[in-house]
Amino acid sequence: MAKKVVLGIESTCDETGVAVVRGDELLGQCTATSMDQFERYGGIIPEIASRAHLESFLPTLDQALQDAGVTLDEVDALAVAAGPGLVGSLTVGICAAKTLSATLGLPLYGVNHVIGHLAVDALVDGPFPERFIGLVASGGHSNLLLIEDIALSVRELGGTLDDAAGEAFDKVGRLLGLPYPGGPHVDRLARQGEPDAITFPRGLAHAKDRYPYDFSFSGLKTAVGRYLAANPLPEEDREDDREQAVANICRAFSESVNDSLTAKAVQAAKDFDCPTIVVGGGFAANSRLRELLVERADQAGVEVRFPPMKLCTDNGAQIAALGSALAEAGAPPSPMDFGPRTAMDLSQTYVA
Repeated sequence: MAKKVVLGIESTCDETGVAVVRGDELLGQCTATSMDQFERYGGIIPEIASRAHLESFLPTLDQALQDAGVTLDEVDALAVAAGPGLVGSLTVGICAAKTLSATLGLPLYGVNHVIGHLAVDALVDGPFPERFIGLVASGGHSNLLLIEDIALSVRELGGTLDDAAGEAFDKVGRLLGLPYPGGPHVDRLARQGEPDAITFPRGLAHAKDRYPYDFSFSGLKTAVGRYLAANPLPEEDREDDREQAVANICRAFSESVNDSLTAKAVQAAKDFDCPTIVVGGGFAANSRLRELLVERADQAGVEVRFPPMKLCTDNGAQIAALGSALAEAGAPPSPMDFGPRTAMDLSQTYVA
């Protein structure tokens, strides 16, 4: 039986993404971002993001279809991010998807954007194993999931109790005066830091019985702030000393976050007898996370699957991939009256 062609629409935050897949093959995609509009604010402004989605959707759709070499008449099903995300941004994508669905008479799946971060890996590494651990790490999420069917059986094992990993990186970047978004700069500078120059605490490291698969990074961010208060950075005229001091802080901070993420991910794989860990989300691009998780997983005899960098951040391919998995599983489409789910439960793969 021929695989269905699924068009996916992503609009959860500040990226407008559209992609077309056939089964586990990515035919084409296009992503537009409004990130450059937020640098002066130091964070996302929801109203600006929503307006940017309105402006970007049609050009992004046209380009994705052109890259895929298909027309709308050749699409078999639609998928759109129903949540979690910003309500205004989600609304733009959902309205666009419903319009296409009603006009073309196509089934529509309102999917979980976070689970899509994991589903997208099938477009690169092929079918998933029967049972695996999903580590979602992004600006808004740090979660461990037990997955037996990416379309229909997802169980949340734990998540962050406060800041997500990417969020904590951005906040520490702000403390250090780095450009927005701070995360990539902290990651880059961490590679230049001196090993063991500074040690920061690991959140929930000693709470294995009560919080075995949970994370906490807010206290770590506070520890960085307290360290800076007690150890001010050298003046700007001592440029080399200042850069090294910042790099040392970044390295110690990065090591703490990634130690927590990787240790608990590998432990979950061992506890639930899973041969594979699949990582997704914008923070999956972090170089130390990739390095340390592969090292620890190898020692435990566990495979690690990372999507390529271009599929780590929000994109239409992740939505189309999850929509394709649902369509192939024979899941009924979402009702047409669904709306944005800003805090969509991670055990809910789509709006059923």
